[in-house]
Order: sequence, then C-alpha cells, then structure tokens
Amino acid sequence: MTFQGTTETCADPSAGASELSSDHRLRRATVLVTGARGFIGRHLVRRLLMEGALIHATTRAAPVEQRGVRWWQLDLSDAERTADVVRQVRPDVIIHLASRAQGTRSLELVLPMINDNLLSAVNVMNAAATVPGCRVVLAGSLEEHGDIGADTAGGSPYAASKVAASAFAALFRDLSDLPVVVLRLAMVYGPDDPHRHRLVPYVVDSLLRGVGPQLSSGCRRIDWVYVDDVVDAVLAAATVPAALGRVLDVGSGVSVSIRWAVSLIVEATGTSAVPVFGALPDRIGDRDLVSDPTPASRHLGWKAKTGLRTGIEHTVAWHAEHRAFSSSAG
Repeated sequence: MTFQGTTETCADPSAGASELSSDHRLRRATVLVTGARGFIGRHLVRRLLMEGALIHATTRAAPVEQRGVRWWQLDLSDAERTADVVRQVRPDVIIHLASRAQGTRSLELVLPMINDNLLSAVNVMNAAATVPGCRVVLAGSLEEHGDIGADTAGGSPYAASKVAASAFAALFRDLSDLPVVVLRLAMVYGPDDPHRHRLVPYVVDSLLRGVGPQLSSGCRRIDWVYVDDVVDAVLAAATVPAALGRVLDVGSGVSVSIRWAVSLIVEATGTSAVPVFGALPDRIGDRDLVSDPTPASRHLGWKAKTGLRTGIEHTVAWHAEHRAFSSSAG
C-alpha cells in the first residue's frame, strides 16, 4: 500500500464525498459482530439494527441485554469455542472488530497482541471458512504501513499483529477461497467512545471540565476519520462484490497534526483551559499516517464525507450532553 503526503492548512480538512445508498443488502442477513461493545462496534450494531439485519455479537464479559441482538460470551483466542459459535450462528457475514488497541512500543505487548489480535483473527477466519459463502470483514489499521515482506513490521507489537493478520487473510483467501476484506482504518474518532483515555475523548472531557489536558508535542500528523463514515465503509465491505480479497484504506486522505485537531476541540468547547503540549514525551517510533482513499472509492464506492471540524463539533456536543459519564476521564 502506498501512502501519499499532504500539506496541512487551516482549512477544514473535509473529504467531500458522495452519499452511500442506505440499502446495504443486509436486511434479514445474519451478521456476527466481534468487539460489538467497543467504540466502532456499538455504532455498527445500531446501524445494523436500522438495516434490519439478524445480529449476533460477541463479548468476553457477561452478555448484555439488547433488543434485536443475540449476545455470545466468547474469548476469540479459544479456537474450539470460536468455531462452535460460528457453526451455531452460520453467519452470512462476520465483521471482526475485536482487538487489543495499544500502540506502546514495548516487547511486553508481543504475546498479548499475538493472542488478542493475530490468534483471534485467525480463529475467526478459520471458523468462517467452514460456512459456505460466509464473508469476513477484518478491521486492520493504517499502522500496517509498507507491503507484506518489507523491512518494517509496523513499528509496534500492535502494528505487527495487524500486518500478520492481513497476511493470514491473504492466505485464507488463496487457500480456501474465503471471501475476506481487510479495512485499514485511520484514526477513528466520534461520539460514544467508551475508552475515555484515548486522545479525543480525553481532551474533550478535560476541556469541558476546564482542565488543560496533558499532551505530547502534538506534532504528529494523522489521518482522522469519523466513526459514522467508518461504519459506512464496513457495511459496504460486507456487501459490495468488488471489495472481495482486497486490502483497503479507510481514511480521508488528509493528514492533520494533533495540535491542529486539539485546537478545533478547544474552539468547539469554548473553554478557557489551555492544552499543555510537551507535558508528555512523544511516543518512540510514532510516525505520520495518511491513507490512500482511492482504492476504497473505486472498489467500495466509499469516501469519507465528514470533515474534521464538523466531526469534532458533533463529538463535543455528545460529550457535553453526557457530562455525567465523563467525570472520571483524564
């Protein structure tokens, strides 16, 4: 995958895109979502309910009650249990979102990443290969820079696990004709992120409390993509024939520094609190990330349509409305 550089300006980094059809051909389709209680997962499940899909969802924790969703308590690193659930559900589509998302450059994370990211993805694909016609949508990351077999494995245990999962997706595609699509996701942000320590919810919650968030230099440039746009891409990947067998970037194609994104959050919150840049060290090995959205446009008919300024305004509005749930952030 080739990544393109961009020039930062003070303009709203919107990627003006055409609207996707709301008919994703998933009505009455059986869809199994892993990681359904996570950030993207909860948004996806709500959309699938609107689409009329028959939804099954996995969680490691005790299952929750949710109308229209059949929950399964499952550790995806357990190959036998994963295969058993997939045999019972017999899904038309598996959307595999479950992942350990930690970008720390530490060898202590190697085994957890292999277990939670690589092994779980392999178990899901191995189980899906036993269900005729079952399509798998695998959530990857822009951290998977470079081609498979290049000199880099992504710079962190997390990135390396995603690179390896994509390599196994190609293997399942070639050896078992598994209909699989890998979506390399840019920096996903938006309302209702349960992981309040992540950059955007942490900064928003801090500023709404009138506290200056403690940040690194903020110089890193990232491709930001709004969660609703990501859900659009996932639904397209679950249905569009041209997507099969492909690895596609899901991002705006525009890189914006963390400083610039934080300045938009400050503006949207209207706070007098001042972010403290340089309070934390920059993470070793971090690099700029920007997607190449052209293949996703060509093969999915998808482009990001929510500009960063608009997305942040929506996100801040949600946090302001749910302040009671934000009090522990930071």
